[in-house]
Amino acid sequence: MDLLQQFSSKYMKDEAPSVRVGDTVRVHIRVKEGSRERIQVFEGTVIAKKHGGIEESFTVRRISYGVGVEKVFPLHAPTIEKVETVRKGKVRRAKLYYLRDRVGKAAKVKEDL
Repeated sequence: MDLLQQFSSKYMKDEAPSVRVGDTVRVHIRVKEGSRERIQVFEGTVIAKKHGGIEESFTVRRISYGVGVEKVFPLHAPTIEKVETVRKGKVRRAKLYYLRDRVGKAAKVKEDL
């Protein structure tokens, strides 16, 4: 087990972004298209965090043109440039899957002051 931690520690980010469930975040992803690279931004609410260590990931949900879109991001992926927290959310659940069934203002998360 120690060997596995030692191997994965060199691929982990030194300062991993603090992402909490319920927060609205802006994730900057490096996208490669042919020979060019650009930064794409995905903004939404964090509805879940899974695992830990090198395989830690978080799920971000947003409504795009009336359709719910969810993306799962590995926290320590080299393609993630940065994760900005737009606003903090106040939730009492570890997973916010119930937001999938809600539309409009019912799908909002209260802000933590």
